[in-house]
Parts: sequence; C-alpha cells; structure tokens
Amino acid sequence: MDISELMQQARHFQEKMAQIQEELATRTVTGTAGGGMVTVTVNGKGEVLGMSIEPEVINPDDPQMLQDLITAAVNDGLRKAKELGQDEMSKLTGGMRIPGLF
Repeated sequence: MDISELMQQARHFQEKMAQIQEELATRTVTGTAGGGMVTVTVNGKGEVLGMSIEPEVINPDDPQMLQDLITAAVNDGLRKAKELGQDEMSKLTGGMRIPGLF
C-alpha cells in the first residue's frame, strides 16, 4: 500500500465520519426520570432539544426533587445519545475502539 492509497482511505474515512455525524444530529433519544414524569429529548450529537415535565411533580415546597428529576432525565438522555454515537461509529470502524474518536 502506497501513501496515496493510504491518504485516499483516510479521506474516505473522514467523509463517512462526517456523514455519520450529520445523521446523528437528526436522530433523537429520550431520557426519562421519575417513571416518565420528566422526559428529555436529546439528539445524537448530545444536544438537549426539549423537555416535558408532568405537572404533578412540580411542588413549590420541594424544588430539589424536581431538580434531581431533571438532572437524572438529562443524564439518561445524554448517556443514550453517547451510546447511539458509539454504535454508529463502531459500524464505521468495524467494532474497533479508536481512542478519541467518539
């Protein structure tokens, strides 16, 4: 394998990776907490797109509970988005774990 062939493969890899990242931006996952009382929608890039809070968990006397539920739902959504990204990237790398890739 010569250097030009290696460079061509690297360009192809970069193009495929860019395509995957574009696709991830359009895919969403949902994080939940409190048995679905708080839900968060996150795209595959890890951006929070929306949130839903059931009125019965809004208690002015206990704001800490709502804060904890929101934090848990966001973390659940971000974890799922990360897994989605890792799954898509593993298709590109053939399952090889490349440090720093995702």
